[in-house]
Amino acid sequence: MNRKTVFVCRECGNESSKWLGKCPACLTWNSMTEETNYFDSEFSKSIDGLKNNSESLSIYKLNEIAEDSDIRIDSGISELNRVLGGGIVAGSIVLIGGSPGIGKSTLLLQMCKTIDFSKNIVYISGEESKSQIKIRASRLKVDNQNISLIVETNIIKICDTLKKNKSNIDVIIVDSVQTMYDGGISSSAGSISQIKEVTLKLMQLSRILNVAVLLVGHITKDGSIAGPKVLEHMVDCVLLFQNENNGIYRVLRTIKNRFGSTNEIGVFEMSEKGLIEVTNPSQLFLKDRSSQISGSSVVCCMEGTRPILAEIQALVTRTSLAIPRRTSSGIDNNKLFLLIAVLEKRLSLRLSLQEIYVNVAGGIRIFEPSADLGIAVSIFSSLRDIVIPEEIVFIGEIGLGGEIRPVSLVENRVREVQKLGFKKCVVPYANRHEIKNIDSNLKTIELICIKNLFELVGIFN
Repeated sequence: MNRKTVFVCRECGNESSKWLGKCPACLTWNSMTEETNYFDSEFSKSIDGLKNNSESLSIYKLNEIAEDSDIRIDSGISELNRVLGGGIVAGSIVLIGGSPGIGKSTLLLQMCKTIDFSKNIVYISGEESKSQIKIRASRLKVDNQNISLIVETNIIKICDTLKKNKSNIDVIIVDSVQTMYDGGISSSAGSISQIKEVTLKLMQLSRILNVAVLLVGHITKDGSIAGPKVLEHMVDCVLLFQNENNGIYRVLRTIKNRFGSTNEIGVFEMSEKGLIEVTNPSQLFLKDRSSQISGSSVVCCMEGTRPILAEIQALVTRTSLAIPRRTSSGIDNNKLFLLIAVLEKRLSLRLSLQEIYVNVAGGIRIFEPSADLGIAVSIFSSLRDIVIPEEIVFIGEIGLGGEIRPVSLVENRVREVQKLGFKKCVVPYANRHEIKNIDSNLKTIELICIKNLFELVGIFN
């Protein structure tokens, strides 16, 4: 056996024969970790012999491959189906990350309860014993008869067992990938080499058996999934479970998805009976909104195909500092600086001597530009101490010239605003012809079309 010591970057997987303070591949500081591998010369010879005697590969024409109509498996949880793009794709690998105790294992065990009972599920646990999983399953009232349990951490034994029972498997759940290990690698479980090798074997198993594999992954203290970035490139879908506003609500976000959109989110509420789906997040984020305070407005943004209403709060107050503070929570700070500059230039507002704080209520983050109008209105409202009527919603992007630029999917946004009972909606003038199918069964809504910030100020005068 030959011994070899290498230094591996935990961010990108780059290997080096000596320790480096900075990884030359991804330029990350202090990311090189030492690992020891053992190589057998006889084993290497046998591998070379297999390479020489390997069979030729099959070549397929794309237009001759038949489409599989049953390629997706309904998880039974609509919020999970949404972020996955319609369901779990057979033969794919899904990585679900999140902080300890956030509900990753609970979500997957609940999926075992709601999934089609004709599907056979194998739950592989490396962190909990059989009795611990049974207690949690009883609490969640999981009574699916097609759930099998394997308590093991050796990936070689697991793969051999699954190949022998390949006719009775549709979904494989691995909790967690950091606890699995390959006996052929000397490093401990959870190391970079082990995570890469374990994931590679599970990926090969998924392709051979054409089964869906769901992996539970740990995260680092900065919120990213533990292990090298290579792990995220190997899997087909990466989901991140987050605790919004440090409360009882959980948001499932798509980081990567080869079979659907990466803009979708799923919202859950943690309770004693497990995770409960929140089908209308807008009501959640607008709950307890105060209507008698200046600096508060409502915007409608899109998370994938779902319109979500959120409250923007702004506080503008005179400062005694030489450089006023500009602080934001839930939006990009550079976006705040840009909007302040536009308001000062186009509306001649004196904001250079004011401290400005902007917050998105509910702890969510807004990335799309359709919230620009609501942010500007909140800042103007707080500066002039004007209370914005609670029945109005603002939709629009602001250009550097103060013009209100059009946004996408404006009709879906207006329908959501109407559904929640708002009476007025401010939209860009360029989108006025796109809004056609307003629900006549609900309360009528007044559309206010504006071209620039001057017309916006006129609404409040």
